Amino acid sequence: MLDLNGTPFQPATLQLTGIPGMQTGQAWVALVFCILYLISIIGNLTILALVIREPSLHQPMYYFLSMLSLNDLGVSFSTLPTVLATSCFNYHHVDFDACLVQMFFIHTFSFMESGMLLAMNFDHFVAICDSLRYATVLTNNRNVLHDSYRLHPDLMKVACGCIHVNNIYGLFVVLFTYGIDSTFILLSYTVILRAVLVIASQEQTFKALNTCMFHICAVLAFYVPIIAVSMIHRFWKSAPLAVHVMMFNVYLFVPPMLNPIIYSVKTKEIRRGIRQVFCKT
Repeated sequence: MLDLNGTPFQPATLQLTGIPGMQTGQAWVALVFCILYLISIIGNLTILALVIREPSLHQPMYYFLSMLSLNDLGVSFSTLPTVLATSCFNYHHVDFDACLVQMFFIHTFSFMESGMLLAMNFDHFVAICDSLRYATVLTNNRNVLHDSYRLHPDLMKVACGCIHVNNIYGLFVVLFTYGIDSTFILLSYTVILRAVLVIASQEQTFKALNTCMFHICAVLAFYVPIIAVSMIHRFWKSAPLAVHVMMFNVYLFVPPMLNPIIYSVKTKEIRRGIRQVFCKT
């Protein structure tokens, strides 16, 4: 940025507005955020612990699931400090450098989650369309890997110069990264659907579709909010502030909270591990 004299200027702090119009119900907002964080953190930590301690879960599909849980924890902890500061302690300022660090981690974990969903989709693709080669394609050796916040569009608003190029660049990164991943996911599910339709047994068809259904829910829970956030920020700037804030919260809170629930309900091995933990206690 440039100040009135044309010299470089960097703000010391930025203001966090939280959820507009909810000042009177701040305690309820804080309670909701704390519940969402608890569900997300406990759920993802549970999946990580089960995959680590249960030998039966030392398989590629569960490695992908544990990586997704680890990434969701990263998203949650990236937003935790400022969300709790604004909702619980009524503190509405963040250092500029801390804002850049938070923005970096939020976008990094979001890009990583897109890639992990694509990897999990590849696992389903091989399991259904080329099941005989699954054990050789996906092996342990190849898959073990040793507004209470600020995002990129928010920082663009405080720039004093022309931001058209930066906006176009940001949109290109979103479309290129998420667009390629989602395109491959869509194509692979098209092939999976064709393979499922030629299965003679109705029971096997249902089993194959059931395997994919929960992953599709996780994909939609991730891609729909993030694409909506990007589109609203760039093409519907006149939208009420509450719309922007709510979409941001859905984008950052819903996928980390839903993923452990979705895969715990879907995966009988995870359910069995959870029952064993509670039975021992």
